[in-house]
Amino acid sequence: MPELARSIPRSWTSTLKLPKSTFPPRVSAVDRTKYLKRCTDDLYAWQQRERPANQPFILHDGPPYANGELHIGHALNKILKDIICRVQLGRGKRVRYVPGWDCHGLPIELKALQNLRDLDIDKESVSPAVIRKAARQLARQTVKEQMKGFRGFAVMADWDNHWKTMDKKFEMRQLSVFREMVDRGLIYRKFKPVYWSPSTGTALAEAELEYKEDHISTAALIAFPLVDIPKHLAENTLLSGKKLSAVIWTTTPWTLPANAAIAVHEDLEYTIVQSEKHGHLVIAQSRFEYLQSMLKEELSVIVPSVMGSELAEKTTYRPLFKGPDGEPQPIIAADFVTADSGSGMVHCAPGHGMDDYEACLSRGIPVFAPVNDKGEFTDKAMPLDPTRLTGKPVLGEGNTAVLQWAESCDQLLAQHKYEHKYPYDWRSKLPIIVRATEQWFADVADIRGPALRALEDVRFVPEAGKQRLENFIKNRSEWCISRQRAWGVPIPAIYHRTTGEAVLTKESVSHIMDTIEERGIDAWWTDSADDAAWIPLSLRNESGAGYRRGTDTMDVWFDSGTSWAEIDVPAEGRSHPADVYLEGTDQHRGWFQSGLLTYISHQLASGQTATPGAPFKNLITHGFTLDEEGRKMSKSIGNTIHPQTIMDGTLLPPLKPRKVKGKKAPENPEPVYDALGPDALRMWAASSDYTRDVVIGKQVLQTVNTSLHKFRVTFKLLLGALADFHPDHIVPYEKLQLVDRIALKHLSDMVLTSQKACDNFEFYKAVSNMNRWANLEFSAFYMEAIKDRLYTLGENSTSRRAAQTTLFYIFNHLQEVLGPITPMLVEETWEHTPETMRSLSEHPLQRIVSAPAPEWQDAHLDSSYQELTVVHSAIKNLQEQARSKKQLGSSLQSFVHLVLPSNTFEQYLPELPDLFVVSSITLASPTDPVPPEIAAAEWKYSETFELGGQAQVHVYAPQASKCPRCWRYALPVATEDAICDRCDTVVHAHELH
Repeated sequence: MPELARSIPRSWTSTLKLPKSTFPPRVSAVDRTKYLKRCTDDLYAWQQRERPANQPFILHDGPPYANGELHIGHALNKILKDIICRVQLGRGKRVRYVPGWDCHGLPIELKALQNLRDLDIDKESVSPAVIRKAARQLARQTVKEQMKGFRGFAVMADWDNHWKTMDKKFEMRQLSVFREMVDRGLIYRKFKPVYWSPSTGTALAEAELEYKEDHISTAALIAFPLVDIPKHLAENTLLSGKKLSAVIWTTTPWTLPANAAIAVHEDLEYTIVQSEKHGHLVIAQSRFEYLQSMLKEELSVIVPSVMGSELAEKTTYRPLFKGPDGEPQPIIAADFVTADSGSGMVHCAPGHGMDDYEACLSRGIPVFAPVNDKGEFTDKAMPLDPTRLTGKPVLGEGNTAVLQWAESCDQLLAQHKYEHKYPYDWRSKLPIIVRATEQWFADVADIRGPALRALEDVRFVPEAGKQRLENFIKNRSEWCISRQRAWGVPIPAIYHRTTGEAVLTKESVSHIMDTIEERGIDAWWTDSADDAAWIPLSLRNESGAGYRRGTDTMDVWFDSGTSWAEIDVPAEGRSHPADVYLEGTDQHRGWFQSGLLTYISHQLASGQTATPGAPFKNLITHGFTLDEEGRKMSKSIGNTIHPQTIMDGTLLPPLKPRKVKGKKAPENPEPVYDALGPDALRMWAASSDYTRDVVIGKQVLQTVNTSLHKFRVTFKLLLGALADFHPDHIVPYEKLQLVDRIALKHLSDMVLTSQKACDNFEFYKAVSNMNRWANLEFSAFYMEAIKDRLYTLGENSTSRRAAQTTLFYIFNHLQEVLGPITPMLVEETWEHTPETMRSLSEHPLQRIVSAPAPEWQDAHLDSSYQELTVVHSAIKNLQEQARSKKQLGSSLQSFVHLVLPSNTFEQYLPELPDLFVVSSITLASPTDPVPPEIAAAEWKYSETFELGGQAQVHVYAPQASKCPRCWRYALPVATEDAICDRCDTVVHAHELH
């Protein structure tokens, strides 16, 4: 009966071991939801239970701002953090990643006010308590929405215990750090110039500024008549009886009412020139030609050279806005004066300039700033005629009025439009001013040295970040921490009702903290102004004295800067609270700096250590996201990309309509998108060199999707090929074939390179390495070489099991290297892994990743691979020649004869047909004659090449017929339904079984 069955024509497909797997070509929405939970929430909870507490890895979250929807920059940031955490999980660590949100500050307050205006509530009549309630509600809702988005990126975190800067516990920790700094004398109040935003009515820190390169100002040359001049000039007959004026140049004429001095440089040479219209003028020698061009007249040099040191401290002038009876003001010396621009003489307004303030402070010159919170002149700007300036905005009408007054006094020499770099409020996008106000400051100068020393023990990625952060620290002496807003943590200071004197001590702050603990922080604003409960007992009993609570809030950078205090892992054995801080490069001047300064202050104040450290062990920064034309993402340009469109596939062109069995395709089908989920977004983030600005767009994402599809197809192939694999089938390394050992060498190289790249936070190098391996060494080389063994050989043949053993190792290691990057895909592969294989290993996302077996690192295999590649390249070249003449289709439709200078390949001869995917390989030495069958072949091609000497390859038409089962040309004579001897043995054994 078996003989009769074999004589009947048949399909040989049923006798082949073709790949079979339940792994789908794409994941369903239902399964994606299931996998998302498993590889995030469930995994985080598992590792918190199972991983040892004494091996923590802490990534501390730089809190995103709770204002607005998520953008692609958010995705880059959160995914990079998650990849780092997952890499460390694979190293056996217990990961602590607790997400946080920055909830206080101006943008949320302004948005809350806008919402109130939309409800027809007048902004001016809104109390701080109402604003705070609206802002809190807005922040709470935004956090909820952003958290949902972040979780959708497959970010593994402790979401249930997330923190917010508006949480009571966080605020109390923040006030504790503030109290420590108060106790150490690092917090003080001073009337001095600060960056002030008229548009938002508050002081700003340097980190809250944006600089516009093309700001236009009205620059002016102003003449100040001199009153007292040095004796040798007064005795100069050329100047006798002449009107002499100092010339200053300014881009902020509105600061002239606050002018208190004129600065020169002691080492500069000045000259006195004569103008027909303006009299005798003093100007820097180097600015002579500039003054001529501005005045549009030829000037005569009267006194060629006067040193700045001769003028400084010996010369006075008449102020412009204090009338003829105004007290003469001095000309002083200052190092910030240069001869490169302007007039070489600088108008100093200590109430409106940082350098001016320092120069005047040392000489006892008082600070004066006649500008209110709205950026308008007060009536003190011009006491002689208050109506001329009062109420006029200094950045507009007030500036014009100042110039008009100077012109009416014949002191305006010239004016012109001047384009230059100027600071803007980063929230309102409007220009700021420098204005002296009473503000609270943190003394950075006292902690600058320890902070810089602490950075020596920090690893920076990229390394350039260290210099950038150091420069910010070095150039900062104090930090303005007070803001004139309602939505924030109050600066816990009280003020004497009569004198205005501030009280801020460790005891007073402690008392206020106790009251906040009892009543809640909003009570600072809602309690009666006369409520004595906020005043320490020691001050309540003062006869006739009364105190009021302050209204200033803390800079939001102080809020988030103290977030290291929420890390509750014991410090024993840890030099830094957090292993990693990771944010955008703009945070060198923001969160990185504020976190470092507050942590150093805390350590010094608490006396924990003589050598304070930084709150971070590794400081990593990423660039901004750009479109494919290199432009920053902007709603106004319309080049933004929403993360969801990447995950749901709608950003890319639709695929061809999917056919449904038994149903006729519609004439105008709806476009079908391939929704690749979070892994697509994550693959983009991992593929990017984030240390620079990161480009994203359709072309970039198409490449990412192709890569992701490749890994999906690879897993499907592996699972199919391993469907009947069992632990008992593992073949020892020494019994593997050459191509198997080469494949394991390639796998080992890929894994080690990828692991090293991930340890160095260079994920893009890991992804590039994996992509190259998947496309070249695995797909194009190894899979092509073993298909015949997998599909046509006997199920339990050693050769087939050797290939499966190799694929099993590949499957496991590929899961491990891709786990941190595409956890959803890896989770799905585990779902479809046969139970027999599951018994051999742990869940891939829970494994402590292993290094490849040392025996796989056989350097001789690299030489063998290179030699095989050279030969294969020569064979394929000749095959292409045959194809071009329509003589060859499949590469199996060829025989190969190799003439090699050595017998290196002799031992591998049985494996070579598989390796080169041909039907027959013969070997010969250079002295052997060419086989006669080559000469008799229907077609033939030959080529000489170099392989440790001269080698030759012949590719020629097969001298046999095609086997219908394995497709090799191995049948001596073609007969109906006949198969080659090798296949016949396999089929016969299968049928007997």
